[in-house]
Amino acid sequence: MDWTLRRPRCRALALSVAAIAMLPFAGAETTPQTISQSVQSTPPASPLPQNPSSPSNPSSGSPAAATAQPAASQTSQKAALQGPPPTQEQLGDIFAARQRYQAAIEAYKKAPQDSSDVWNKMGIAYQMMFDLSDASRCYLASLKINPRNASVLNNLGTTYDALKQYNDAERMYRRALKIEPHSAVTLKNLGTSQMAEHKYKPGWQSYQAALAINPHIFEDQQGPQAGNPTTAQNRGAMNFYMAKSCVRAGMNDRAIEFLRLALNEGFTSPKKIIADREFAALQGIPAFEQMLAAQGRQ
Repeated sequence: MDWTLRRPRCRALALSVAAIAMLPFAGAETTPQTISQSVQSTPPASPLPQNPSSPSNPSSGSPAAATAQPAASQTSQKAALQGPPPTQEQLGDIFAARQRYQAAIEAYKKAPQDSSDVWNKMGIAYQMMFDLSDASRCYLASLKINPRNASVLNNLGTTYDALKQYNDAERMYRRALKIEPHSAVTLKNLGTSQMAEHKYKPGWQSYQAALAINPHIFEDQQGPQAGNPTTAQNRGAMNFYMAKSCVRAGMNDRAIEFLRLALNEGFTSPKKIIADREFAALQGIPAFEQMLAAQGRQ
């Protein structure tokens, strides 16, 4: 899964390859590897802080990358222990932040089942364990309680993407965008899904829209990320069009990195890159010239 799972307005948990948006539990690499889907999670149950520390992703580069919820700091955990006992939802949040997803699931199962947020968190935990069936079941249960939760619609879309049910995925992303039209995460995931269907121009437009809202959307993977199990050709196309989007946004260094990935995937060639006017702004930049020279300007 390289989709981004989303957690409503929370920079704590997150998931992204095509750029599926689960908002991640942990951070991701700054160098582009692939464009993943982002999963979006719900803020941790009070009184745990929403952004106690900067996220880190020890498993960066793995498929588990859509956006979720943060780990609690040692100070806040001690404070919680000194006060009333944590609720089952709070325990689930702590386990999830520590990437103990099975334990998190067991805790969420004991939490009130009339909470849309609990079902969304449980779905993310299942998805981080690659259990797409149970993840989808939980997201649907969450939507039954709150049909207008854009984050959950995004997350459900990432599960469809992982199953290569791209029409269903696109439908979920568009439903989410009707509710939150300025969600860079969902636009990124939509673009990735479109690229996987070889809808390169619409996918590129979705990427550009995402970048216009958040210029760092392909760098800030602050949540669970779901890797996109797509072909090398599709990954090459995604990276190629991301490079074009980055050039237009003035992010030349990022554009060169994405072009390098597109070349490695065999989607393009130095000759085609030189002939493409979109990349004229890169000519003369040492890193760009070195990349082409290494490829022999074939």
